[in-house]
Amino acid sequence: MAPPFSSDRTIAALVREEWGRILAALTKALGDLQLAEDCLQEAVSRALVRWPETGIPDSPAAWLIRTARNAAIDRIRRETHFAAALPELTLLAETAADAADPEAIPDKRLEMIFTCCHPALEEKTRIALTLRTLGGLSTEEIAASFLDTPEAMAQRLVRAKRKIREARIPYRVPQDADLPARMQAVLVVVYLIFAQGHGATTPKAAQLSAEAIRLGRILHGLRPDDPEVAGLLALMLLTDARKAGRTDAKGGFLPLQHQNRRRWDRARCAEGDALLRRTLSRGRIGPYQLQAAISACHATSPTWEATDWSEIAALYALLSQMTPTPVVRLNHAVALSYCGKLAEALGRVAALQDDPAMRDYQPFHAAFADLAARAGDIPLARTHYARAIALSSSQVERLFLHKASDSLGP
Repeated sequence: MAPPFSSDRTIAALVREEWGRILAALTKALGDLQLAEDCLQEAVSRALVRWPETGIPDSPAAWLIRTARNAAIDRIRRETHFAAALPELTLLAETAADAADPEAIPDKRLEMIFTCCHPALEEKTRIALTLRTLGGLSTEEIAASFLDTPEAMAQRLVRAKRKIREARIPYRVPQDADLPARMQAVLVVVYLIFAQGHGATTPKAAQLSAEAIRLGRILHGLRPDDPEVAGLLALMLLTDARKAGRTDAKGGFLPLQHQNRRRWDRARCAEGDALLRRTLSRGRIGPYQLQAAISACHATSPTWEATDWSEIAALYALLSQMTPTPVVRLNHAVALSYCGKLAEALGRVAALQDDPAMRDYQPFHAAFADLAARAGDIPLARTHYARAIALSSSQVERLFLHKASDSLGP
């Protein structure tokens, strides 16, 4: 047992690490996410009182699940007729036997992920519920990430749990026929969490990228043979590895060509690249693997000049066949512009401007402005720089775009 006077921060870190596994096991046994979470929260509250005095137990997970199980049994006995409660009490007794050996606690996180990402729930709710149930983030932390009030986020989570209960959304891995589509929905949620953190302007929201990578590692551990799960994890690692290079010493935005690559996390680059190579060797290529391969081209290039833009353009061409979205076509055009095909790239981007998805998409106008400036069409560049500035939510990005527009001269 650890010495007494354990800090709340240490306890919080331990709880977050074990939260998803314990909550998933309790939920599977109880069939009620809200009851399981209430009992686990009660166990955590007791830990925060007892552990600073007695020290952290040798197995925090076993202590928490045992305490949460006892709290659940007490509630069921108080609120339910014994005969009706017998199935739940039996399952909880089995969970208690597992708690003697924390490694034997059944890992039901995959079932929980599919429940949280069920198509019956709206996108924002899927993200919030995943962060709460699998990530162990508090309601206040999730609210801060979304710039919501804690009260509004709490109500969203309560409504989601009620819907799961009333709609009888099952806690299980989908059948084989439904699994690919449902897994895709799960990957979308994890990547949306990452993207929100990667482009965040507040410290709380920026933590989401680390949480998404942690969720990606959990998924990869649960589905090690799924190439797209590995592809998503590789993509997040390779993208996150370059985060430190995006700003200069004064906090100003730096485009890729001006970044100091020595500031990139080379260990994380190597991890993502190795993971990608292993999964590509299986020959079942999907969109996340292609996006990871594009990111790897940047992450493994020693300089901007050494970047293989022909390979990147070819990868985007293949990606656009799999997912023919306007965003992919935009990125393909930008890659072509660096292959000596600026006029073709500008024409492709101009063709996208009538697409409703591009009308208020800030990166579209920023890219259009850059291509127009490089092609010498200053009025067109100014028009799209102004639109990109108006759509940008980041002060750092707005300052960068203002400077780029001003540099065009009179």
